[in-house]
Amino acid sequence: MIKIGDTQFEDRLFLAPMAGVTDAPYRAICSQFGCGLAYTEMISAKALFYNDKKTRELLEKADEEPWPAVQIFGSDPESISFAVEYINGTDSPMIDLNMGCPATKIVRNGEGSALMKDMAKAAVLIKTAVQASRKPVTVKLRSGWDKNNINAVDFALMAQESGAAAVCVHPRTREMHYSGTADWGLIAKIKQKLDIPVIGSGDIFSADDAVRMMNATGCDAAMAARGALGNPWIFKNYIRIRSGLAAENPSLEEKKEIISRHLHLMLKYKDERLAVLEMRKFAAWYAHAETNASIFRNKVNKCISAEEIIECLGILKDHPENKNQ
Repeated sequence: MIKIGDTQFEDRLFLAPMAGVTDAPYRAICSQFGCGLAYTEMISAKALFYNDKKTRELLEKADEEPWPAVQIFGSDPESISFAVEYINGTDSPMIDLNMGCPATKIVRNGEGSALMKDMAKAAVLIKTAVQASRKPVTVKLRSGWDKNNINAVDFALMAQESGAAAVCVHPRTREMHYSGTADWGLIAKIKQKLDIPVIGSGDIFSADDAVRMMNATGCDAAMAARGALGNPWIFKNYIRIRSGLAAENPSLEEKKEIISRHLHLMLKYKDERLAVLEMRKFAAWYAHAETNASIFRNKVNKCISAEEIIECLGILKDHPENKNQ
């Protein structure tokens, strides 16, 4: 169990915010598999300030999911304050400030991991959010800007002093983006220094990885990102391992059933054209490593209707070594 502010979360493996991935349908799928807390896609505070329709849509939730945490990014106190007050009107359990995104289009505006270079400005933004919020405010950060500027410990301490209820640490620099190996030792150092909860992120590709991170660093929770792509079973297996059971790989039939379920959720909340376009990548992720996966992917990427995606499921075949299991 992890407690952030006054809110408790029973399961300690969370779903990271990912653009184009953690929309309402996929959050609902992961929640049904035992995800402790899911996050919205990263939301621009400035776009929300200017009442952008597509940005407001990112805050919509599915009936089949609990309220997700909302992650926002920005570098302007006025828009951060507005965004926080807007989110106050929802039942979201908490607000996360992204100060770790390495994307060029984010960084060039002084947002995301660019704020790792300006702790004074970051402190102002955190304090602004905390003052405006009726919910716990957390902060996502990286190791630092580059290998010569590793300041995550000081940054995390600043976030705590500024009122953050928890921090999430992705121990790679902005320079690394998602290459190389995450430095879990840095998560341990931050955990030792802080009184607030620390969430670890980076190189969580299986439930075993999540358990190893928590054991190695003492972090209060772990966050799965790329390891959760087309793999909601990571949350189910985390619960199994923590209960003393072995992880289980899903059967091909389970994967087909989830692809179908996910597609129907997409159709419930989006028009068919958009649902099919977005489902193409999810279907490919689900089918990864299965026999005929590449043929399936090529076929799915040409689908223009939900019916065609369902028909494509017949392409996938079980691994020969699984037939006797």
